[in-house]
Amino acid sequence: MAKRSLMAKGLTASMPMTGDLMDAPALVAFDFDGTLTVRDSFNAFLKWRAGPRRWTTGVIRLTPALVAYVFNRNRGKLKAAAVREFLKGVSQAKLEADARAFAELYAPSLFRPDALAVWRRWRAKGAKLVIVTASPDITVAPFARGLGADLLIGTRLAFDANDRALGALAGPNCRAKEKVVRLKEAFGEDVRLTAAYGDTSGDTEMLAIADERGYRVFRGKPA
Repeated sequence: MAKRSLMAKGLTASMPMTGDLMDAPALVAFDFDGTLTVRDSFNAFLKWRAGPRRWTTGVIRLTPALVAYVFNRNRGKLKAAAVREFLKGVSQAKLEADARAFAELYAPSLFRPDALAVWRRWRAKGAKLVIVTASPDITVAPFARGLGADLLIGTRLAFDANDRALGALAGPNCRAKEKVVRLKEAFGEDVRLTAAYGDTSGDTEMLAIADERGYRVFRGKPA
């Protein structure tokens, strides 16, 4: 069996990164793609990792899944198809390393400066900060750690016994109602957010359990 990574041993991207979550005087949740960032980070990661030729070929091969999405609007199935096309068979350790390299290269061109300013203001107030994203937790983890997030909740990818990507999701796509389900798993059934920020219909349920609701409030673009 291949050497197991830290994430495979239980230190997953969905576990606390700093401090004791239950001590927080305020709990604030941020969506990632389109809220903290200017565009979808997972598609950008897949395109970067694949390279121009492989990306073009892969997108063509995904045509049936893209056509199906027009009718079923199932983002989870479309994401699973993309994972199967571009990541199946990749070791978890390799995927983690690639995610770190991608974050180092692209963080400056992805983050919204006004979103980061609000993030830092909440941090200065002593709030616990949570990223709740539909993107895979393994690819967002380096960004979350760079921000000093207390918790990252994201879509989980499935891996086999040898820590290789199966080309599927391990559970539901983390959007819409699933975001609240996952928050309840972390903080209890009666979880209430001090504030939440999002930019799509996939954030509606999360915003509904927040006292302060920021919908599409960030417009800034990287310098």
